[in-house]
Amino acid sequence: MLDRAFDFLFHQASRFPRQDCLAGRKGKEWVRLSTTETVQRVNRISLGLMEIGIGKDDKVAIAADNCLEWALVDLALQQIGAVSVPLYPTCTLDDARYIVAHAEVKLAFAGSAALARKLGDALEGMNCPLYSFVDIDGIPGIDVLEACANPARENELVALRDSIGAEDVFTIIYTSGTTGRSKGVVLNHRNVTSTVRSVATHTGLPQGTCRALSFLPLSHIFERAGVLYYMYTGTGVYFASVETLSTALAEVRPHTFSAVPRVLEKVYEKLVGKARTLKGFQHRLYLRALHVAENYEPSRPMGPLAAIEFAILKKLVFSKWHAAMGGELRWVNVGSAALQPRLARMFWAAGVVVSEGYGMTEAAPVLTANPFSASDVRIGTVGIPMPGVEIRLADDGEILARGPNVMVGYYKEPELTAEALQDGWLHTGDIGVIENGYIRITDRKKEMFKTSNGKYIAPQVIENKLKESAFIDQIMVVGDGQKYASALIVPFYEKLREWCNDHGITYTCDSEMTRHPRIVELIDREIKRFNRQFGSWEHIKKFSLLESPWCVDRGELAPTLKLRRKVIAERCRDLIESMYAHPEPV
Repeated sequence: MLDRAFDFLFHQASRFPRQDCLAGRKGKEWVRLSTTETVQRVNRISLGLMEIGIGKDDKVAIAADNCLEWALVDLALQQIGAVSVPLYPTCTLDDARYIVAHAEVKLAFAGSAALARKLGDALEGMNCPLYSFVDIDGIPGIDVLEACANPARENELVALRDSIGAEDVFTIIYTSGTTGRSKGVVLNHRNVTSTVRSVATHTGLPQGTCRALSFLPLSHIFERAGVLYYMYTGTGVYFASVETLSTALAEVRPHTFSAVPRVLEKVYEKLVGKARTLKGFQHRLYLRALHVAENYEPSRPMGPLAAIEFAILKKLVFSKWHAAMGGELRWVNVGSAALQPRLARMFWAAGVVVSEGYGMTEAAPVLTANPFSASDVRIGTVGIPMPGVEIRLADDGEILARGPNVMVGYYKEPELTAEALQDGWLHTGDIGVIENGYIRITDRKKEMFKTSNGKYIAPQVIENKLKESAFIDQIMVVGDGQKYASALIVPFYEKLREWCNDHGITYTCDSEMTRHPRIVELIDREIKRFNRQFGSWEHIKKFSLLESPWCVDRGELAPTLKLRRKVIAERCRDLIESMYAHPEPV
């Protein structure tokens, strides 16, 4: 029945034992493991874990970038019933301390020397062993763990594996909350395996003939479920990073991968940049290709002249775009944030199917996705419910979901669990509409938003911290669907007058001082000082200073003095757009 996540590995082993299963880079070379070799290494790691006392329901932290070892340890933990607790490599020390303590982890793995130091600090006083995926003096590596494997316990391993059930916990993933404190989403094996099977039914990926590139964080369920999906379909998985994506595309020549919108944005930016290097006819041709691609509608039939033009552009331009992506790319799954329609159209024009979907960690994670067929895709929507998933709208338009993929609950948080799971329905917090069966996200019920990198940002947490500055009176963090977070700031003008007087600066009026270079530098230093207390994705990269405070009388503040974000965003639309009109600051 394949009701446990690790079943997909053995399912692949029974059908494609000699095929590449997992691969990762070591220096300039790719280390490839066949499915049989993968099973052997996973079993050795499981035996090593058992030998050092890790067993069923024990929590094990993993903080590492994508790599072969991440997947091997994950599978090894699954088949002995231990529970993985992933940490984003970019998480702050404070977050790491909270997660490892709250989850009561008994073992931890780090993927680099920097992460080993962070985990070491987070685990201080917990008597928790730390292992590494790389060579670090004084910290045992995964090879040491494999060397601990006791062959005499293989029958015990088999018995333990057989005892794991679909309702046993697969992982606990901590997600950002609006209060700034992460919540541990508990997913069992059935949650994840139901997602894998429904995605396989939905996509129809060919069996045993494809290569996949994996570069999104395995600390999120989106990519981890993706790896299991690849195993289910007999697809070889090659681990890379966003930074090495261009090289990996050329070397692996993948048929598929999962991405967040920011990855496609980077591809688009390179294509636009290419246009600037061309001249004459080539320049005009390239610009025309960009225009046609950005307006391409895969489900709309073309007229004769448009079809001829498209065929010419495909031969002269689009085919080169496809070659730059490895030449064999056919399917891309996109999630975690809203995808700009022009990006989806551009990839479809280049011969790559882009399926935008929607989900959340609490749904392991896929709830809806667009079909892979040109006639059925609806660009600008997040598709249709996945097989086995029910979607309906509450009276206020909130998207509610029900299905075997919906989480067990939040770890040690019964009240939050009851709030999120009401009458068997997961309350997503997103507002949407259903148009002919296709779901379109229109708003967010809560204030938390996502950047185009798929990272959640809880603005109130950042705002409250930045308001600790003596020079910041009011602040609103923005950046929904953008590459980075920015802020609208009302300075504390009385304090600025004092500062200017102390530094020999003539204070003219509030309006002029918002543009004074020394004032801008002062606020920039304050922001950078507080940025250090947040994850890199939460850093405020740009800001605009406002001359007038927000007030209740103009409707910018509620009577309780809370920000009315929509009102402020609308009135400051030009300022907000200007902060994203130029390249991201370093």
